[in-house]
Amino acid sequence: MRFDIAIVGAGMAGASLAAECARTARTGGAKLSIALLEAEDTPGYHATGRSAAFWEECYGGPEIVPLTLASGSYLREGGFLGRRGALYLAREGDEGALDRFEERFADTGATFSRIDRAALENRVPGLRAEWDRAIDQPDCADIDVGGLHAHYLGAARKGGVTLLTRLRVVAANRSADCWRLDLAGGDTLSAGTLVNAAGAWADTLAQIAGARPLGIAPLRRTVVQLQTDPAPPADMPLCLGINGDFYFKPENGRLWLSPHDETPSAPCDAAPEEMDVALAIDRLEAVTTWKPLRVERKWAGLRSFAPDRLPVYGFDPRVGGFFWFAGQGGYGIQTAPAAARLGAQLLLGKPRDTMTERLDAILYAPSRFAP
Repeated sequence: MRFDIAIVGAGMAGASLAAECARTARTGGAKLSIALLEAEDTPGYHATGRSAAFWEECYGGPEIVPLTLASGSYLREGGFLGRRGALYLAREGDEGALDRFEERFADTGATFSRIDRAALENRVPGLRAEWDRAIDQPDCADIDVGGLHAHYLGAARKGGVTLLTRLRVVAANRSADCWRLDLAGGDTLSAGTLVNAAGAWADTLAQIAGARPLGIAPLRRTVVQLQTDPAPPADMPLCLGINGDFYFKPENGRLWLSPHDETPSAPCDAAPEEMDVALAIDRLEAVTTWKPLRVERKWAGLRSFAPDRLPVYGFDPRVGGFFWFAGQGGYGIQTAPAAARLGAQLLLGKPRDTMTERLDAILYAPSRFAP
Protein backbone atom coordinates (compact mmCIF):
# COMPACT_ATOMS: atom_id res chain seq x y z
CA MET A 1 0.00 0.00 0.00
CA ARG A 2 1.31 3.44 -0.95
CA PHE A 3 0.11 6.71 0.58
CA ASP A 4 1.14 10.33 0.44
CA ILE A 5 0.81 10.68 4.22
CA ALA A 6 0.73 8.08 7.01
CA ILE A 7 -0.52 9.38 10.37
CA VAL A 8 0.32 7.11 13.30
CA GLY A 9 -2.28 7.33 16.07
CA ALA A 10 -6.06 7.68 15.59
CA GLY A 11 -6.93 9.40 18.85
CA MET A 12 -8.16 12.98 18.81
CA ALA A 13 -4.82 14.30 17.54
CA GLY A 14 -4.45 11.93 14.60
CA ALA A 15 -8.15 11.92 13.67
CA SER A 16 -8.45 15.72 13.69
CA LEU A 17 -5.22 16.16 11.71
CA ALA A 18 -6.29 13.57 9.13
CA ALA A 19 -9.64 15.31 8.67
CA GLU A 20 -8.01 18.73 8.34
CA CYS A 21 -5.37 17.48 5.88
CA ALA A 22 -8.10 15.99 3.69
CA ARG A 23 -10.17 19.20 3.90
CA THR A 24 -7.19 21.50 3.25
CA ALA A 25 -6.03 19.48 0.25
CA ARG A 26 -9.55 19.33 -1.18
CA THR A 27 -10.03 23.09 -0.74
CA GLY A 28 -6.83 23.65 -2.72
CA GLY A 29 -7.98 21.36 -5.52
CA ALA A 30 -5.50 18.60 -4.68
CA LYS A 31 -6.15 15.00 -3.74
CA LEU A 32 -4.00 13.26 -1.18
CA SER A 33 -3.93 9.62 -0.15
CA ILE A 34 -3.82 9.53 3.63
CA ALA A 35 -3.56 6.51 5.94
CA LEU A 36 -4.57 6.79 9.60
CA LEU A 37 -2.91 3.97 11.53
CA GLU A 38 -4.13 2.75 14.91
CA ALA A 39 -2.46 0.02 16.94
CA GLU A 40 -5.59 -0.77 18.99
CA ASP A 41 -8.84 -2.41 17.89
CA THR A 42 -10.65 0.94 17.85
CA PRO A 43 -9.51 4.58 17.66
CA GLY A 44 -9.45 6.64 20.84
CA TYR A 45 -8.84 3.76 23.24
CA HIS A 46 -6.22 5.56 25.32
CA ALA A 47 -6.14 9.26 26.31
CA THR A 48 -9.03 10.38 24.09
CA GLY A 49 -11.44 7.74 25.35
CA ARG A 50 -10.60 8.44 29.00
CA SER A 51 -10.78 12.21 29.01
CA ALA A 52 -13.00 14.15 31.39
CA ALA A 53 -12.44 17.07 29.05
CA PHE A 54 -13.62 20.58 29.48
CA TRP A 55 -12.99 23.73 27.48
CA GLU A 56 -11.35 26.04 30.00
CA GLU A 57 -9.62 29.10 28.65
CA CYS A 58 -6.63 29.13 31.02
CA TYR A 59 -5.97 25.40 31.18
CA GLY A 60 -2.41 24.65 30.13
CA GLY A 61 -0.95 28.12 30.66
CA PRO A 62 -0.74 31.40 28.70
CA GLU A 63 0.93 29.83 25.66
CA ILE A 64 -2.00 27.42 25.25
CA VAL A 65 -4.70 30.08 25.53
CA PRO A 66 -4.42 31.14 21.84
CA LEU A 67 -5.04 27.55 20.70
CA THR A 68 -7.98 27.22 23.09
CA LEU A 69 -9.60 30.51 22.11
CA ALA A 70 -9.09 29.82 18.41
CA SER A 71 -10.87 26.47 18.84
CA GLY A 72 -13.87 27.89 20.69
CA SER A 73 -16.05 28.93 17.76
CA TYR A 74 -15.59 25.60 15.96
CA LEU A 75 -16.56 23.67 19.08
CA ARG A 76 -19.56 25.87 19.88
CA GLU A 77 -20.89 25.96 16.33
CA GLY A 78 -20.49 22.19 16.04
CA GLY A 79 -22.55 21.64 19.18
CA PHE A 80 -19.69 20.03 21.08
CA LEU A 81 -19.80 22.36 24.11
CA GLY A 82 -22.23 22.45 27.03
CA ARG A 83 -22.10 25.48 29.31
CA ARG A 84 -20.55 24.70 32.67
CA GLY A 85 -18.52 27.57 34.17
CA ALA A 86 -15.43 27.04 36.31
CA LEU A 87 -14.13 28.14 39.69
CA TYR A 88 -10.54 28.07 40.89
CA LEU A 89 -11.19 27.66 44.61
CA ALA A 90 -8.87 29.17 47.22
CA ARG A 91 -8.42 29.91 50.92
CA GLU A 92 -6.83 32.77 52.81
CA GLY A 93 -3.33 31.36 52.45
CA ASP A 94 -3.76 31.11 48.68
CA GLU A 95 -3.99 34.84 48.03
CA GLY A 96 -0.57 34.83 46.38
CA ALA A 97 -1.61 32.02 44.03
CA LEU A 98 -4.67 34.04 43.00
CA ASP A 99 -2.48 37.07 42.31
CA ARG A 100 -0.09 35.02 40.21
CA PHE A 101 -2.97 33.53 38.23
CA GLU A 102 -4.31 36.98 37.38
CA GLU A 103 -0.84 38.22 36.43
CA ARG A 104 -0.13 35.22 34.17
CA PHE A 105 -3.36 35.47 32.22
CA ALA A 106 -3.99 39.22 32.31
CA ASP A 107 -3.16 39.85 28.65
CA THR A 108 -4.23 36.55 27.11
CA GLY A 109 -7.81 37.39 26.19
CA ALA A 110 -9.23 34.87 28.68
CA THR A 111 -12.33 35.94 30.61
CA PHE A 112 -12.14 35.66 34.41
CA SER A 113 -12.73 37.62 37.60
CA ARG A 114 -12.06 37.22 41.30
CA ILE A 115 -15.07 36.55 43.53
CA ASP A 116 -15.66 36.23 47.27
CA ARG A 117 -17.50 33.83 49.57
CA ALA A 118 -20.88 35.49 49.06
CA ALA A 119 -20.68 34.77 45.34
CA LEU A 120 -19.69 31.16 46.02
CA GLU A 121 -22.48 30.27 48.45
CA ASN A 122 -25.15 29.18 45.98
CA ARG A 123 -22.83 27.88 43.30
CA VAL A 124 -21.09 25.18 45.35
CA PRO A 125 -23.42 23.99 48.13
CA GLY A 126 -21.62 22.30 50.99
CA LEU A 127 -18.39 24.22 50.39
CA ARG A 128 -16.42 24.37 53.64
CA ALA A 129 -16.19 27.80 55.23
CA GLU A 130 -12.44 28.28 54.75
CA TRP A 131 -12.86 28.16 50.95
CA ASP A 132 -13.91 31.77 50.75
CA ARG A 133 -12.50 33.14 47.47
CA ALA A 134 -12.06 32.02 43.86
CA ILE A 135 -11.30 32.87 40.26
CA ASP A 136 -14.53 32.67 38.25
CA GLN A 137 -14.39 31.60 34.58
CA PRO A 138 -17.93 31.91 33.21
CA ASP A 139 -17.17 30.63 29.71
CA CYS A 140 -15.87 27.19 30.73
CA ALA A 141 -17.80 24.36 29.07
CA ASP A 142 -18.03 20.58 29.02
CA ILE A 143 -16.81 18.96 25.79
CA ASP A 144 -18.58 16.09 24.08
CA VAL A 145 -15.34 14.20 23.55
CA GLY A 146 -16.89 11.16 21.92
CA GLY A 147 -18.94 13.33 19.60
CA LEU A 148 -15.97 15.44 18.58
CA HIS A 149 -13.77 12.41 17.96
CA ALA A 150 -16.51 10.74 15.90
CA HIS A 151 -16.96 13.99 13.96
CA TYR A 152 -13.30 14.05 12.96
CA LEU A 153 -13.21 10.34 12.12
CA GLY A 154 -16.29 10.83 9.96
CA ALA A 155 -14.84 13.89 8.23
CA ALA A 156 -11.61 12.00 7.60
CA ARG A 157 -13.50 9.06 6.09
CA LYS A 158 -15.56 11.36 3.85
CA GLY A 159 -12.33 13.04 2.77
CA GLY A 160 -10.95 9.73 1.56
CA VAL A 161 -8.69 8.92 4.53
CA THR A 162 -8.07 5.18 5.00
CA LEU A 163 -8.36 4.09 8.66
CA LEU A 164 -6.30 1.00 9.44
CA THR A 165 -6.67 -0.52 12.93
CA ARG A 166 -4.72 -3.25 14.75
CA LEU A 167 -1.56 -2.13 12.97
CA ARG A 168 1.44 -1.26 15.11
CA VAL A 169 4.54 0.22 13.46
CA VAL A 170 7.60 -1.84 14.38
CA ALA A 171 10.12 -0.39 11.90
CA ALA A 172 10.33 2.74 9.76
CA ASN A 173 13.02 3.40 7.17
CA ARG A 174 13.30 6.28 4.74
CA SER A 175 14.93 6.21 1.32
CA ALA A 176 14.34 8.12 -1.91
CA ASP A 177 11.86 10.47 -0.19
CA CYS A 178 9.66 7.58 0.86
CA TRP A 179 9.01 5.85 4.18
CA ARG A 180 8.68 2.10 4.37
CA LEU A 181 6.71 1.10 7.45
CA ASP A 182 6.91 -2.45 8.74
CA LEU A 183 3.86 -3.41 10.75
CA ALA A 184 3.35 -6.03 13.44
CA GLY A 185 2.08 -9.15 11.72
CA GLY A 186 4.29 -8.74 8.67
CA ASP A 187 2.40 -6.17 6.59
CA THR A 188 4.13 -3.12 5.11
CA LEU A 189 3.09 0.20 3.65
CA SER A 190 4.91 3.19 2.24
CA ALA A 191 4.29 6.92 2.53
CA GLY A 192 5.94 10.15 1.50
CA THR A 193 5.42 11.74 4.93
CA LEU A 194 5.24 10.04 8.32
CA VAL A 195 3.23 11.89 10.99
CA ASN A 196 3.85 11.19 14.66
CA ALA A 197 0.49 11.52 16.44
CA ALA A 198 1.23 8.57 18.69
CA GLY A 199 0.46 10.25 22.03
CA ALA A 200 2.25 8.49 24.88
CA TRP A 201 4.23 6.50 22.29
CA ALA A 202 5.49 9.63 20.44
CA ASP A 203 9.12 9.28 21.51
CA THR A 204 8.99 5.53 20.87
CA LEU A 205 7.85 6.12 17.30
CA ALA A 206 10.55 8.77 16.85
CA GLN A 207 13.21 6.26 17.85
CA ILE A 208 11.79 3.68 15.45
CA ALA A 209 11.99 6.26 12.66
CA GLY A 210 15.54 7.31 13.53
CA ALA A 211 14.57 10.72 14.90
CA ARG A 212 15.85 12.10 18.19
CA PRO A 213 13.28 11.69 21.00
CA LEU A 214 12.18 15.04 22.42
CA GLY A 215 11.51 13.90 25.96
CA ILE A 216 7.74 13.67 25.58
CA ALA A 217 6.78 12.04 28.87
CA PRO A 218 3.51 10.23 29.68
CA LEU A 219 2.01 11.24 33.03
CA ARG A 220 -0.84 9.28 34.61
CA ARG A 221 -4.04 11.14 35.57
CA THR A 222 -6.74 9.46 37.70
CA VAL A 223 -10.49 10.13 37.58
CA VAL A 224 -13.12 8.73 39.93
CA GLN A 225 -16.90 8.64 39.53
CA LEU A 226 -18.38 8.99 42.98
CA GLN A 227 -21.89 8.80 44.41
CA THR A 228 -22.28 11.45 47.10
CA ASP A 229 -24.84 12.60 49.64
CA PRO A 230 -26.15 15.04 48.63
CA ALA A 231 -25.77 14.55 44.90
CA PRO A 232 -23.99 17.47 43.21
CA PRO A 233 -26.29 19.98 41.50
CA ALA A 234 -26.36 19.45 37.74
CA ASP A 235 -25.53 23.11 37.10
CA MET A 236 -22.59 23.30 39.52
CA PRO A 237 -19.40 24.70 37.94
CA LEU A 238 -16.24 22.75 37.42
CA CYS A 239 -14.23 23.28 40.61
CA LEU A 240 -10.44 23.30 40.57
CA GLY A 241 -7.89 23.95 43.29
CA ILE A 242 -5.91 27.11 42.66
CA ASN A 243 -2.79 25.14 43.61
CA GLY A 244 -3.50 22.38 41.10
CA ASP A 245 -4.27 19.60 43.59
CA PHE A 246 -7.86 18.65 42.71
CA TYR A 247 -10.79 19.16 40.40
CA PHE A 248 -14.36 17.90 40.41
CA LYS A 249 -17.56 18.42 38.45
CA PRO A 250 -21.07 16.92 38.27
CA GLU A 251 -21.83 14.25 35.70
CA ASN A 252 -25.32 12.71 35.41
CA GLY A 253 -26.09 12.93 39.11
CA ARG A 254 -22.65 11.74 40.14
CA LEU A 255 -19.35 13.49 40.79
CA TRP A 256 -16.25 13.16 38.64
CA LEU A 257 -13.17 14.04 40.66
CA SER A 258 -9.42 13.83 40.32
CA PRO A 259 -6.46 14.43 42.62
CA HIS A 260 -4.85 16.16 39.61
CA ASP A 261 -2.06 13.58 39.74
CA GLU A 262 0.80 13.55 37.26
CA THR A 263 2.64 10.30 37.92
CA PRO A 264 5.42 9.40 35.44
CA SER A 265 4.60 6.25 33.52
CA ALA A 266 5.87 4.14 30.68
CA PRO A 267 3.54 4.15 27.65
CA CYS A 268 0.89 1.58 28.56
CA ASP A 269 -2.78 0.80 29.06
CA ALA A 270 -2.98 2.97 32.17
CA ALA A 271 -4.90 1.84 35.26
CA PRO A 272 -5.77 3.78 38.43
CA GLU A 273 -3.89 3.19 41.66
CA GLU A 274 -5.96 2.79 44.85
CA MET A 275 -3.80 5.37 46.60
CA ASP A 276 -4.73 8.00 44.00
CA VAL A 277 -8.43 7.12 44.31
CA ALA A 278 -8.22 7.54 48.09
CA LEU A 279 -6.31 10.81 47.68
CA ALA A 280 -9.01 12.19 45.38
CA ILE A 281 -11.72 11.43 47.93
CA ASP A 282 -9.64 12.81 50.81
CA ARG A 283 -9.12 16.10 48.97
CA LEU A 284 -12.82 16.33 48.15
CA GLU A 285 -13.70 15.93 51.84
CA ALA A 286 -11.30 18.76 52.68
CA VAL A 287 -13.23 21.05 50.32
CA THR A 288 -16.89 20.06 50.81
CA THR A 289 -19.13 18.57 53.47
CA TRP A 290 -20.59 16.01 51.06
CA LYS A 291 -20.55 12.39 52.20
CA PRO A 292 -18.89 9.96 49.75
CA LEU A 293 -21.17 6.93 49.39
CA ARG A 294 -19.67 4.72 46.72
CA VAL A 295 -16.96 4.67 44.08
CA GLU A 296 -18.83 3.60 40.95
CA ARG A 297 -16.04 3.88 38.39
CA LYS A 298 -12.36 4.71 38.33
CA TRP A 299 -9.98 5.05 35.44
CA ALA A 300 -6.67 6.57 34.42
CA GLY A 301 -5.20 7.96 31.25
CA LEU A 302 -1.79 9.14 30.10
CA ARG A 303 -1.29 12.82 29.32
CA SER A 304 1.93 13.36 27.39
CA PHE A 305 4.05 16.49 27.83
CA ALA A 306 7.17 17.81 26.15
CA PRO A 307 9.80 19.18 28.56
CA ASP A 308 8.40 22.74 28.33
CA ARG A 309 4.80 21.44 28.51
CA LEU A 310 3.91 22.92 25.11
CA PRO A 311 2.72 20.79 22.18
CA VAL A 312 5.01 19.88 19.32
CA TYR A 313 3.78 20.65 15.79
CA GLY A 314 6.04 20.64 12.75
CA PHE A 315 8.64 18.83 10.67
CA ASP A 316 11.59 17.29 12.44
CA PRO A 317 14.69 19.48 11.85
CA ARG A 318 16.93 16.48 11.07
CA VAL A 319 14.85 13.66 9.65
CA GLY A 320 13.20 14.38 6.32
CA GLY A 321 9.49 13.72 5.93
CA PHE A 322 8.93 13.17 9.67
CA PHE A 323 6.24 15.45 11.13
CA TRP A 324 5.52 15.84 14.85
CA PHE A 325 1.96 16.27 16.13
CA ALA A 326 2.33 15.28 19.76
CA GLY A 327 2.80 16.43 23.35
CA GLN A 328 -0.70 17.87 23.75
CA GLY A 329 -0.79 17.17 27.47
CA GLY A 330 -4.22 17.54 29.05
CA TYR A 331 -5.44 20.21 26.65
CA GLY A 332 -5.37 18.26 23.39
CA ILE A 333 -9.16 17.95 23.24
CA GLN A 334 -10.00 21.60 23.90
CA THR A 335 -7.39 22.80 21.38
CA ALA A 336 -8.05 20.14 18.73
CA PRO A 337 -9.74 22.31 16.07
CA ALA A 338 -7.08 25.03 15.94
CA ALA A 339 -4.19 22.61 16.47
CA ALA A 340 -5.34 20.35 13.65
CA ARG A 341 -5.94 23.27 11.30
CA LEU A 342 -2.49 24.70 12.07
CA GLY A 343 -0.90 21.26 11.79
CA ALA A 344 -2.44 20.64 8.37
CA GLN A 345 -1.27 24.05 7.13
CA LEU A 346 2.28 23.40 8.33
CA LEU A 347 2.30 19.87 6.95
CA LEU A 348 0.96 20.83 3.51
CA GLY A 349 2.67 24.22 3.22
CA LYS A 350 -0.63 26.13 3.08
CA PRO A 351 -1.31 29.71 4.25
CA ARG A 352 -3.03 30.53 7.51
CA ASP A 353 -6.73 31.29 7.73
CA THR A 354 -8.91 33.18 10.21
CA MET A 355 -8.72 30.35 12.75
CA THR A 356 -4.92 30.19 12.81
CA GLU A 357 -3.70 33.62 11.76
CA ARG A 358 -2.93 34.68 15.34
CA LEU A 359 -1.12 31.49 16.34
CA ASP A 360 2.65 31.58 16.73
CA ALA A 361 3.80 28.27 15.24
CA ILE A 362 7.37 28.90 16.41
CA LEU A 363 6.23 28.28 20.00
CA TYR A 364 5.32 24.72 19.08
CA ALA A 365 8.02 23.86 16.54
CA PRO A 366 10.16 20.76 17.26
CA SER A 367 13.25 22.78 16.31
CA ARG A 368 13.03 24.54 19.68
CA PHE A 369 14.63 21.44 21.20
CA ALA A 370 17.57 21.36 18.80
CA PRO A 371 20.91 21.61 20.68
